[in-house]
Amino acid sequence: MNIDAITLRPIAPHDTPFLRRVYASTRTEELAPLGWSAEQQALFLNQQFDAQYCHYQTYYPNARFQVILLQGEPIGRLYIARWPHELRLIDIALLPEYRNCGIGSRLMHDLLDEALVAGRPVRIHVEKFNPALRLYQRFGFVSIEDRGIYVFMEWAPAVSVGQALAYT
Repeated sequence: MNIDAITLRPIAPHDTPFLRRVYASTRTEELAPLGWSAEQQALFLNQQFDAQYCHYQTYYPNARFQVILLQGEPIGRLYIARWPHELRLIDIALLPEYRNCGIGSRLMHDLLDEALVAGRPVRIHVEKFNPALRLYQRFGFVSIEDRGIYVFMEWAPAVSVGQALAYT
């Protein structure tokens, strides 16, 4: 897989079915033990996607909502808010077959490089059970606040630059 062929483009209305699929793929393991039918899962996931989408559009109106492309084919989503005081990684998600291939790391390197140049921290909310939590910790993110089911994490250029560069 050529991760140099990764590009980004803004989401468009025709991307909604794909974005729903990406979202659903991030919840599969969580829903498996519930014993719900496929129809019940689909209904729940559609409601949750709609709520999340509405939340993101409301609270991050100027963010970049992008589709991750590999050789022109959509494989995930990347949502980032760029504020004067921080870069907020709102969401990053890949379809399962593209996870653990270096794509997420490549995108994180790009974001941390941007933050380093701008002299701004990168912050993210991560669910405590999310396997990506370890990835963020490897990149030098530290917990700055416990927010219930979420950990609010930060990568600060002055503190984390050595650690982040070690993963290049």
